[in-house]
Amino acid sequence: MPIILKRVYEKPTPSDGYRVLVDRLWPRGISKDTARLDQWIKEAAPSDDLRRWFHEDSSRWSEFRKRYLSELKVHRAELQQLAQQSKRKHITLVYSASDEQHNNAVVVKQYLEMLCSH
Repeated sequence: MPIILKRVYEKPTPSDGYRVLVDRLWPRGISKDTARLDQWIKEAAPSDDLRRWFHEDSSRWSEFRKRYLSELKVHRAELQQLAQQSKRKHITLVYSASDEQHNNAVVVKQYLEMLCSH
């Protein structure tokens, strides 16, 4: 099953399946009821230092991705479980960033897809 990315500010739908927040900080202005999350993996979000470094200059995307993939290796066991779930049901990775192409959820999705292929 494909892993879907969705901003937390978009309305949840039944087709989202299992919804997982992949940000370290709770999104502003969103209640837990509105978010309708099944899981929050804040430990797998980018470190504060990496997140701040990237937000200073979004042209650092390639280097951010490389560094973040390295950080994700520490959480491989937990993410492996999520990757396995994605083989059986829809998974939606939820994030709050406004840039839909360059954010941590994009990297988490790539990492999960890599875990699924092994």
